[in-house]
Amino acid sequence: MASAEDRPASAPAAARAAGRPLILEDIKRDREVDAYVAKADEYTRAIGYTEHGIRHASLVANIAGNVMRRLGRDERAVQLAAIAGYLHDIGNVVGRVNHEHTGAVLAGRVLARFGMDPLEMAVVMGAIGNHEEETGEAVSEVGAALIVSDKVDVHRTRVRNADPGTFDIHDRVNHAVEYSFLRVDDAAHTITLELTIDTRLSQVMEYFEIFLPRMAMCRRAAKFLGCEFKLQINGTTLL
Repeated sequence: MASAEDRPASAPAAARAAGRPLILEDIKRDREVDAYVAKADEYTRAIGYTEHGIRHASLVANIAGNVMRRLGRDERAVQLAAIAGYLHDIGNVVGRVNHEHTGAVLAGRVLARFGMDPLEMAVVMGAIGNHEEETGEAVSEVGAALIVSDKVDVHRTRVRNADPGTFDIHDRVNHAVEYSFLRVDDAAHTITLELTIDTRLSQVMEYFEIFLPRMAMCRRAAKFLGCEFKLQINGTTLL
């Protein structure tokens, strides 16, 4: 039987032993976070939602961090945005309604266990609690980066329904998106979502039908970051 010294250190213990602030990789190695992300994805699947698991969490974390990095923010701000991005949907483990608020509380509990500085915890919790368009607004640059990175994740890889004949509008629009890229131009002060949509599968108007409130939220979030939000679909700039 392995001694306590031989066992791998937990993610919080490893972070503390390294004598450095919490980073995204610590969060990704944590068993509690793993369970929340996995079960949140399982539960959203059960109620018919698109993918909300490791893929979405990792993508949003990477994009949020990259937004901050490309806008010249310091590395700590980059890490806080990435951490908020990875944790932003864990509230779905409790329920879809108000998942942003539940998720903020759950994230606070996780981050406290890691010994994160309370001011940093407050930034991450505020970002998570304000990432939904029905109830939230950008309250910090970290929160603005999270909003933009979450709302631009539209792509066919999010669709879980294997039967196109039973697609709802969300499945149809996501399935039609062949390419999605968020371009951040610090010099031009623009954040541009570039999409390629197969219009044989879904018309561009359907995208606006379900995503216009999200694009409006992205515009406000980009403004918080000192940028203009733009939308380009099939090579045509629409916003």
